[in-house]
Amino acid sequence: MAGHSHAKNVARRKEAQGKKKANLFGKIAREITVSAKSGTPDPAMNPRLRMAIAKAKEVNMPNDRIKRAIEQGTPGAADGKDYQEVRYEAFGPGGVAVIIEALTDNKTRTVGDVRLAFTKFGGALGETGSVGFMFERVGEIVVPAAKASADAIFEAAVEAGAQNVESDDEYHTVYTEVGDFAAVREKMEAAYGTPEKSGLIWKPLNMTPVTDFDTADKLMKMIDWLEENDDVQTVFTNMEIAEDIAARLEAA
Repeated sequence: MAGHSHAKNVARRKEAQGKKKANLFGKIAREITVSAKSGTPDPAMNPRLRMAIAKAKEVNMPNDRIKRAIEQGTPGAADGKDYQEVRYEAFGPGGVAVIIEALTDNKTRTVGDVRLAFTKFGGALGETGSVGFMFERVGEIVVPAAKASADAIFEAAVEAGAQNVESDDEYHTVYTEVGDFAAVREKMEAAYGTPEKSGLIWKPLNMTPVTDFDTADKLMKMIDWLEENDDVQTVFTNMEIAEDIAARLEAA
């Protein structure tokens, strides 16, 4: 069960660049705070918090920053904010479907910022459900290809309870049911170390080909714009960028 997507590679390069952005720790800290507030501040008893902490460790977030974020989610925190989870669905340049997940203390501000991104780069914010049916909610665990062969990863992932594995020259991507994600991630980490990245994602059921450079360039700039917003946690699309266009984007 192998697959290769140049769009994924472009997205991962963007994610790698995004890790250098100053707001990355802020986004993860916000997720930790909300996770702690939604359950218990004890990660052993709170799967969502455990997952948020794992994501923090994937990007080497300092332990004291993690601790402060958990404290902000405990009852009576001095400057704790009331963050709400919101999801936006939209069509970007070239008719590409887009899902944006955000954590915000001001929904009016956030929806205005998101709408501006689509106005600026070409596209339109849609109603709830307008593109959601084009995706499925799954767990994703990305392991560098150098860690093991495709066959070894596939066998380990299936034994751990995963749904599927896609492998290419750079990565093995393990997909799970949402409810199985935490358990599968823990088993894969025990076997192969901290993943390159992991989390719950919106996986496209069908891809939208992007064969025009200007459209691809607008899409990537729009994603960057959205990801730089403090309220936006994650951005998912169903774009599939042609190989030659991806090479030009990488060189730009």
